[in-house]
Amino acid sequence: MKKLLFVLFLACGLAAPVWAAVDINTATQSELEAVKGLGPAKAKAIIEYREKHGAFRSVDELDKVKGLGKASVAKLKGELAMGEAKPAAKTKK
Repeated sequence: MKKLLFVLFLACGLAAPVWAAVDINTATQSELEAVKGLGPAKAKAIIEYREKHGAFRSVDELDKVKGLGKASVAKLKGELAMGEAKPAAKTKK
């Protein structure tokens, strides 16, 4: 009986989904929307901010995005990651 329970426990542990953090510097709108707490408007705002200002240097920088504050960012930290930061894109005047 103990062996059966051990096998079931092991099988459940191996079948558990693996969640990967979403890279805020490369994620598409749909990838960002898949993060709990980010809807279409916030996902779009993140992408627009990234396009205007360049890659994020830290996840904490998300609090500069319209609609996201420090409390929101703190809740999202476990689900977001940050890839390589690149210089800000130059805008034409």
